[in-house]
Amino acid sequence: MSRLAGRVAIVTGGSQGIGLAMARAFAREGASVVISSRRADAIEAAARQLSTDGAQVIGVQADVASREDAQRTVQTAVERFGRVDILVNNAQATRQAKIEDITEESIQLTFGSGLFGTLYHMQAAFPHLKERGGSVINFGTRQGIYGEPGDGIYGANKEGIRGLSRSAAREWGQFGIRVNVINPAALSPSAEKALNANPVRAQKYYDEISLRRFGRPDEDIAPIAVFLASDDGHYVTGQTINADGGQIML
Repeated sequence: MSRLAGRVAIVTGGSQGIGLAMARAFAREGASVVISSRRADAIEAAARQLSTDGAQVIGVQADVASREDAQRTVQTAVERFGRVDILVNNAQATRQAKIEDITEESIQLTFGSGLFGTLYHMQAAFPHLKERGGSVINFGTRQGIYGEPGDGIYGANKEGIRGLSRSAAREWGQFGIRVNVINPAALSPSAEKALNANPVRAQKYYDEISLRRFGRPDEDIAPIAVFLASDDGHYVTGQTINADGGQIML
């Protein structure tokens, strides 16, 4: 298949989990892909893995919370492949805490890697996306819609990303740029670690999934990203896609 042939995608947090699954799916559909991660060893290993099938994949060590690193990541894509068509802001770090226990460090970590990093990459990519149109895919969470004890800062950050995405969809639609959000429920390494640490919460989470299984990054999330990135999703913008097995029904 080649729904993304000739296109260039950037995926932050692309060394594992959902990010790696999306990068793999994009490459299989013919895209050239730039993946970024803070860990040099992880991003190099992921780039090697994705390149074994003949795909053009570049790994960039970068901190998504840095405006300079966001610009460098985008510039790497432009210098190597000549364009940017798809931007996926997937990277996110956070720490759980009750509202009264949220620290300045947690605020900076969560918003820096989330809302601020998403904004920085969108700003850096905009001049290139504007040239021929494209797709921006950001990530939200059920915690932002439902509310979840211990996830106040995480949910607030993700709802900020959803608000930013809707505004960008309004502003950038005239340039043929589509901006959408995926709310995933999938067992990425970080999600699996958090659930294993709290079996009671894990069972509650599982019981809320109508399809009674946790999502799989490659099978359940990556295909939605391909749809939104490709011409198949050319008339979809400003939307939140709940890829969660029926946890959220709106």
